[in-house]
Amino acid sequence: MTAVPSIDVDEEEEPQNQLTKKFTPAEWTALRLPEIISEAFPDDSDAGSAPYKLWGVTIDPTKSQDARVSVILMKFLRARNLNPDEAKAMLISTLRWRRSFDVEGAMKEQFPEDVFGKLGKIYGRDRQGHPVTYNLYGGNKNADAVFGDVQRFLRWRIAFMEQSIGLLDFQTVDQLVQVHDYEGVTLSSRTENSKNAASEASSIFQSHYPEFLARKFFVNVPSFMTWIFWLFKPFLSATTLAKMTVVGSGPRTIGATLLSIIDEDQLPKRYGGSADDF
Repeated sequence: MTAVPSIDVDEEEEPQNQLTKKFTPAEWTALRLPEIISEAFPDDSDAGSAPYKLWGVTIDPTKSQDARVSVILMKFLRARNLNPDEAKAMLISTLRWRRSFDVEGAMKEQFPEDVFGKLGKIYGRDRQGHPVTYNLYGGNKNADAVFGDVQRFLRWRIAFMEQSIGLLDFQTVDQLVQVHDYEGVTLSSRTENSKNAASEASSIFQSHYPEFLARKFFVNVPSFMTWIFWLFKPFLSATTLAKMTVVGSGPRTIGATLLSIIDEDQLPKRYGGSADDF
């Protein structure tokens, strides 16, 4: 899956940064993968030579490796248990999906502030430098306005994810902390469109955004929704489950958990910190 020519270690030392220095020998071995850009876009005559930008990092088949490229490729490998063939298939699928979905177009799209403005926030970092993102499922009580057009919601959600990833340098930090806040969510919020949107968004993130999660916290979860987490638990890997925590409600309870990884001045008051609220 090496998107750039492999380099003989006798001729040139492998480029390194703080993240690649943490790779295990097994991971370095699996990283030696075949060229994939031309396979992803066989109809593009320059696919095997033209630079391709993914999450702000340029993959250039004609130039020496960038350690950040190795960090990105490793995400696909880890998501597929270091199986090179499966990781290659995942990356090719992701490159094709990004073109067909028009991710770049979604990032430039202007979404109505009164509909989506209160649904997602990026605020502060944890003690390890991971940006913290907040998904506020009850931020807009008008479910029809948010989910009436499922594809528009998905474009907004992908644009928000890409904006969050834009804060990663892939040198010292390559993952996010996510807080999923269900305050204000009611049974009436669970429309057919909202369920379809959640299902499709989950599928997209699992298939095309590998290993971006450092920690995920579920807060202010209403009792009628707690069963959902237990329902999906058998389908999640032990590694993923270890990153997920269901927290109670209210600033004191939430803060008792989040303040263990986020400094008080980086955490909004509504979650038990001292920073200004959104």
